[in-house]
Amino acid sequence: MEKLTDTYNLIVGGVIAVLTMIFGQYYAIFIAYMFLNALDWLTGWYKSRRLKQASSKEGAKGAIKKVGYWVIITVAFLIPYMLTPLGEILNVNFEFTMLFGWLTLACLTVNEARSILENLIECGYKAPHFLIKGLKVADSLINKEEEK
Repeated sequence: MEKLTDTYNLIVGGVIAVLTMIFGQYYAIFIAYMFLNALDWLTGWYKSRRLKQASSKEGAKGAIKKVGYWVIITVAFLIPYMLTPLGEILNVNFEFTMLFGWLTLACLTVNEARSILENLIECGYKAPHFLIKGLKVADSLINKEEEK
C-alpha cells in the first residue's frame, strides 16, 4: 500500500511540477480554461445532436477553433517574453505587456463560459439570469479594459 501511495505522490508531484514549469504558479487557471474548452465542445456537441444539426465537419471546426484559442493565448504570453529583453536593450520597460496574456485569457474564459450557457439554454435548460448577466458585464468590463 505504501508503494502505491509513493507512486501516486510521485506522479501527481511530477505533473504539478511540469505544469508549473510550463504555465507558472497559476497553472490551475490554465487547467480551468482547458476544462471550460472541453465543456464548451461537449455542450456544443450535445446541442447539435439534440437539435439534429450534428455534423462531423462542424465538430472538427469546433475542435480546431479550441486549438486556435490556445495559439492566441500562447502568442499573447510570448509577446512579453520577447519584448522584455528587447526593452532592456532599448532601455524601454515592456513589463506591462504581461497584461496582454492575462487579459486574453480572461476574455477567452468569459467567452467559453458564455458559450457553455448558450448551448445549454438552447437545449432547454434554465440558467440563473444573474449568471448570464454577470458574464455579460464581465465581458464588457474586460473589453473596456482592453480599450484603455
